[in-house]
Amino acid sequence: MYWAETHTGRVFQRWISEPGVLVQASPGDRSVCLAGVAGHQLLDSLAVDGDADGDGNVCVATLINGGITVVSPAGETSHIEMGDLLTTNICFGDTDGSGHYRDAYITASGTGRLLHMRWPNNGLRLNYQ
Repeated sequence: MYWAETHTGRVFQRWISEPGVLVQASPGDRSVCLAGVAGHQLLDSLAVDGDADGDGNVCVATLINGGITVVSPAGETSHIEMGDLLTTNICFGDTDGSGHYRDAYITASGTGRLLHMRWPNNGLRLNYQ
């Protein structure tokens, strides 16, 4: 399970041992924090690409620098510029019926646009679709 902490610019992770049960982290366990982004940036919604085993990247909508921050499983970060300082959401879809979720939909809230781009990796399907 991943989550982004908006004001600190950190992405956290925890492991799920069975439905509804998190593996307990020991006090001071640094592996819970997957990554922190440099500078003043605010993290918003996220999606995961890769395979269903969680071997993919965490893709986080990032405000202030306006884009998607991609965090690898090793905690390395890269950034994809979206041209809107208020990039707030990302999710993946399948527009060609192939079962491969390669279409990224990204909300650009500052300009009120919904952006669409082909993502380099398969995105994971949302559980509630």
